[in-house]
Amino acid sequence: MPVFHTKTIESILDPVAQQVSRLVIIHEEGEAGHEMPDLERPVLAVSKAVANLAKVGREMVTTTEDSILKQDMPIAINKVENAASLLEDASNLSKGDPYSKTARTKLIEGSRWILQGTSGVLLCFDESEVRKIIRECKKVLDYLSVAEVIDSMEDLVQFVKDLSPCLSKVTREVEKRVEDLTHQTHRESLSKCVDQIKTLAPILICSMKIFIQIVTQGGKGNEEAAENRNYLASRMTDEVGEIVRVLQLVTYDEEEWSSDNIQVMKKTIGSIDGKMQSAQDWLRDPIAVQGGVGEKSLRSIVELAEKVAERSLPLDAEHLRRLAGDVSAMTDALCELRAGGRGATPQAENLARNIQSRLGEVAASVGQAASRLEKSGIQQPAPTVTGRLEQCRRWLEQPGVDDRGVGPQALQLIIDEARKVAEGLPPYLKGEILGLCSRVEAEQGRLLEAVRRGEASTPQAINIARSLTNNIGAVADCIQGALVDRVVDDFVDIATPLKQFTDCVLTPADPATREHVFDVKSANLVNFSNRVVSTAKLVATGNTSGNKKLAEALLATAGQVESLTPQLVNAGRIRMVYPENKAADEHFENLRRQFAETVTLTRTLADEATDSARFVGQSAVAMQQHTARCDEAIATKQPPKMVESTSSIARLANRVLQLTKQEADNSEDPKYISSLNIAAEQLQTRVSPMVQCAKGVAMNIDDQSAIDSWRRRNGLLLEAVQSVHKAVQSNSTGEEEPPLPPYPDLRNLRLDEDGDAPPRPPPPSGNYGGFAPPRPPPPDTDDEADNMFEHAPTPSQGPIMMAAHDLHQEVRQWSSKDNDIIAAAKKMALLMAKLSQLVQEDSGSKRDLIAIAKAIAESSDEVTRLAKELAKECTDKRMRTNLLQVCERIPTIGTQLKILSTVKATMLGAQGTEEDIEATEMLVGNAQNLMQSVKQTVTAAEAASIKIRTDAGIKLKWVRKQPWYHY
Repeated sequence: MPVFHTKTIESILDPVAQQVSRLVIIHEEGEAGHEMPDLERPVLAVSKAVANLAKVGREMVTTTEDSILKQDMPIAINKVENAASLLEDASNLSKGDPYSKTARTKLIEGSRWILQGTSGVLLCFDESEVRKIIRECKKVLDYLSVAEVIDSMEDLVQFVKDLSPCLSKVTREVEKRVEDLTHQTHRESLSKCVDQIKTLAPILICSMKIFIQIVTQGGKGNEEAAENRNYLASRMTDEVGEIVRVLQLVTYDEEEWSSDNIQVMKKTIGSIDGKMQSAQDWLRDPIAVQGGVGEKSLRSIVELAEKVAERSLPLDAEHLRRLAGDVSAMTDALCELRAGGRGATPQAENLARNIQSRLGEVAASVGQAASRLEKSGIQQPAPTVTGRLEQCRRWLEQPGVDDRGVGPQALQLIIDEARKVAEGLPPYLKGEILGLCSRVEAEQGRLLEAVRRGEASTPQAINIARSLTNNIGAVADCIQGALVDRVVDDFVDIATPLKQFTDCVLTPADPATREHVFDVKSANLVNFSNRVVSTAKLVATGNTSGNKKLAEALLATAGQVESLTPQLVNAGRIRMVYPENKAADEHFENLRRQFAETVTLTRTLADEATDSARFVGQSAVAMQQHTARCDEAIATKQPPKMVESTSSIARLANRVLQLTKQEADNSEDPKYISSLNIAAEQLQTRVSPMVQCAKGVAMNIDDQSAIDSWRRRNGLLLEAVQSVHKAVQSNSTGEEEPPLPPYPDLRNLRLDEDGDAPPRPPPPSGNYGGFAPPRPPPPDTDDEADNMFEHAPTPSQGPIMMAAHDLHQEVRQWSSKDNDIIAAAKKMALLMAKLSQLVQEDSGSKRDLIAIAKAIAESSDEVTRLAKELAKECTDKRMRTNLLQVCERIPTIGTQLKILSTVKATMLGAQGTEEDIEATEMLVGNAQNLMQSVKQTVTAAEAASIKIRTDAGIKLKWVRKQPWYHY
């Protein structure tokens, strides 16, 4: 089947598909009894393209050393040439007999295979190019695998000489590949991996150098140095392994997250594959070093297999855990034999062979577990609180319908998330959240019991479901508020813990106490890191921005901070022990800089994911609380407490200033920037005077004049923060959604009581001159698709119809009057629904299928054009970037849909074949991706539309057809 993961393949397939679509329509007209026209010109065009393709392919076969290409390319060329021959035969036969059935059969068969054959040739070449890059990647992995055994400077010099050219070639080739890929996610993944490799490579070399120096001198710290080196080598190995995995991907699902089960399992399987060779080499060598690379790879495979088991279906999970346990026990036994000098005995060699066999079984089983989970169709709970909330509400609307446990699981995950967020909050807030969680769990238990008894539709169960809907929404709101508190508190000062640790390392205290001081400062750094990581992960899953890219970036940076922290502590200990060692100093500085940059990036991303107005408001509240503590310190004569609370106020003020600067840098609205700058300048001028006055109070806490002066300065500072809050609020989204109205009280409603009907109204009177009164205006509706989507589709109507309905549900809330984006999106949903009907039919019209696909592609271009116009005038840079990123994918997916629809059109009338099933699956995936991308674009466009330049001239109006709670 055609694949379109590169721009090169797509650019070649698109014109071929256009020619084939003409031939398919000619065939359909011939089947309807019409005379077939002369096919010579279109067939000749296709034949020439095939001849050129075959010529290039054969030349590659004669010059390549790739055995797989030599094997696969001739087969692919034969297929495409046979297809071209069928078309030529059809052309010749139709000349003699325009009604020839044989000609029509050859025409459709040739059309069916020409696209697949062309795609096959292109894919052979593309796979060969990917294999070249992977071979270079594997060279890098081989060098990295021996990093642990290099113990002399001579070996290190040779290691660098060998690794550097391979690494340069990999980064160069991958960057070139990135430019040709069509899937944005794949491009971004590869670029991120390349950047990480470039950053980590010099740090790895430095860590190896310091390890060798310590070992050579026989000094302290060799364990820490070895751990640093192994960590960096492992990080680089993981990045190169991820490059190998992503290079081999040819498809992408718009809805998949890097943190969902399938994706995590696939990445883990990639890591297992990367470690398999060194593990097998270790098993084959009876005198291999114990504790070396090979044994570590083997034990790592066992750990990774257990991670796959955690996410697998129950039967697969049980099998994998049993396998992992067996391999672990056998490895322990083998290590014991080798440690006793019996590694070459028949018993040890037989044990090693058995482990090799079980490792092969592990590799096969993890792949099978991932495949089974993917094919099971079991929906997993969403990765974010917003997505889980939607799943909960869907379940609570019809609790009696079996959703395979997704709704209850999603609800429980929200509760778990709320409890995590509550940790570290003030007691009154924590108690409020935990109490709400307990109420939700109690109601969920009662509802599940009612469902189990078959009473899901009773009034009592319906009331519980309604209450649950309201309460779980309240929990989600509490999470949002608590997350802002966490971001304000945990990121208020990211410099001090690292600075204190660095000072402790670079200027150690008295030798008698320096170890104790180091332990205290490193523990503070670790505690700070743990708070930052925890908050960042909670913000990534709990924020309501809907920005998947932002959430995944936040999770990734949090993971890096988490893994870097112990390595920075190790590097600090080495630097403290060897203050004169240049390599130790350089290594510590490398890791310190990377840690500082990663923490700063984590804070920036967390700020982006947090509502700015809410952030400033919470900061103001926190500053008032610290002000109260200052007053308490004055009343109780505690200068240290006064200093501490004043410092907290100053840090919060600086945090607000920093966010204000970010807001100003992000905006292009002169009025908003001006109001922000004025408020920020006022705030900045009031921080230092407040601090100076506080110092005067701390030095003489009985000085009433100093106290009054501080209170006045602090009041001015709080006023300035309020001014910033008002300035930020002025740029907020404007009108809030109306609150959910209460459910009507129907307890006294009776439909079975007798009662007189109201009197019939009198007939209209008046003189219309013998004519009927004027017809009233048509109802306010602009949606042609209302009839098509009157009822939610069932699974039997197919996944394309369900994707179209999902988009329609998103856009139907908006009037398309004066909103071309909504009009185009509604049109796409309607067209996609018609496409679904044609694909479902056994004898659908080929012409209609091709025409609808073409219309969808044109609508895709229109949505993209409108979104880009809107983005150009958006004054919010982040919103603009997000809108451009989500709409960028649409034209590519639309073109691919056009090509796949042509392939599917050649299959109509031959349903049920393996090729037809594969073509349908690809068309379904493409249609789902397109509908999801358009849905995301509409959401991003609606958000961006409130930040449009006043003189832009854009007339888009976002008017709700009716309040959201009427749906």
